[in-house]
Amino acid sequence: MVVVNTTNHGGPNAHLVDALAAADPSGRLRAALAAGTRRDPRLTEALIARCAVEPDFFVRDMLTWALCRLPAEITVPMLTAELGSGTPQARSQSLHTLSKIGDRLAWPAVSALLRDQHDEVARSAWRAAVALVPPGDEAELAADLATELGRGDRQMQLSLSRALVGLGESVLPVLDAAATSPDPRIRAHADATKQLCHDPDSGFTLSLEMAKRVAVAGPDA
Repeated sequence: MVVVNTTNHGGPNAHLVDALAAADPSGRLRAALAAGTRRDPRLTEALIARCAVEPDFFVRDMLTWALCRLPAEITVPMLTAELGSGTPQARSQSLHTLSKIGDRLAWPAVSALLRDQHDEVARSAWRAAVALVPPGDEAELAADLATELGRGDRQMQLSLSRALVGLGESVLPVLDAAATSPDPRIRAHADATKQLCHDPDSGFTLSLEMAKRVAVAGPDA
């Protein structure tokens, strides 16, 4: 394992670390770009810390890009440790970055957050899990994800459906089972997800609304 001193206080990266917290988002964006261009492992800690609090989507995306350019043997353990943070954004952004890095060493920690109570963290965990699931474990992951069917609003449900569709044919038996649930929300979500599997270009909202009506009123209503 490579051990790197990631402390930058007073070091050669001190100005860049300060710039990552500038008041102007464009300044922070330039700093994140410079960090990714520099590819100095000593910036890892500062980049991860900024991910936890950065309010701007584009800056967060650049921070992820910068982290992806650093050695995975350094970033992955630190990002995985961040999954235990009490700050939802720290967890969700670390999940997003781990999914981009693609190192399956993070899989156990990622799979532990599939039912996170914070919606954005759960959504990030679903996406990361599909990206990192070990070959052969797709059906088991599909079964775990299916326990979240019916959760949240339309966007939340669409995120879960897209994750399930990303697992391929292994998800179909799981959706067939969920379609028999006594809970109409779960049945409707399962049916809309099956429609998305068969026709990825179909309108999810329309499929979900139609499935809800059938789930509540019955197929002959």
